[in-house]
Amino acid sequence: MTLHAFKGLVTLVLGLVAPMAPPAHADQFQMAADNARVPCGVSRRELTRFSLVGDQFGALNKVSAGTPYNDFSVTHDPLRGDIYISVPDGFAPRTLTFFATSKKGYVYQFVCEVRDVESQQIFVTNPAIASGEARTWEEETPLRTTAVRLIQAMAANATVAGYQVSQPGSTSRQSGNLLLTLMAEYRGARLVGRAIRIQNRAVTATTLAEADLAPPGTLALTIERPELAPGEASMVFFVSEIGGQ
Repeated sequence: MTLHAFKGLVTLVLGLVAPMAPPAHADQFQMAADNARVPCGVSRRELTRFSLVGDQFGALNKVSAGTPYNDFSVTHDPLRGDIYISVPDGFAPRTLTFFATSKKGYVYQFVCEVRDVESQQIFVTNPAIASGEARTWEEETPLRTTAVRLIQAMAANATVAGYQVSQPGSTSRQSGNLLLTLMAEYRGARLVGRAIRIQNRAVTATTLAEADLAPPGTLALTIERPELAPGEASMVFFVSEIGGQ
């Protein structure tokens, strides 16, 4: 395998992050701007939790149905700022709708399907809040130092203020005796970091070198374990500028 071919494979895997529709029982993650309509699904039998990432619910407005079995109830957690919604037995409507105002002044309209699923959690991220938090985090240090900090965070599976994290887990490509799997992407205001698992499927040992791995525009790169015996794998972390990948 040539150096050019291997770098091309790494670049291909890095570009394969794609949003995946979560199963009905999974937590729900939504991106929403001010005044946005937020689609969601709530449990017919159990509580559904709504949480604003980097913000809190301040007020909620809904129309009363007039009959108890056609109305849903809301509980507000004053400490965390989350809200919990439950629907009564025999709840007839297929959807429920309410407006919520956050403590930072953003307004959201929630339109939720009532589903026969277990307890749900819905996390809403406002890009305006996330971008500001990410930019603040990124500007704490010079660019390349920030890139190293991002690698350290990815290696520790840590959260980074304002960063969106996706974990495809099944995005793999093989070239020769190496299998590359994209495990995670951290996307901020200016930087994007990716974690790739590289497995040696050869019957002989192989050595991973930074010069052979770094795609164009890489600001920082770390190889967890450069020397790989047959069957062994290593995590490799990349950081580049958004738009300069």
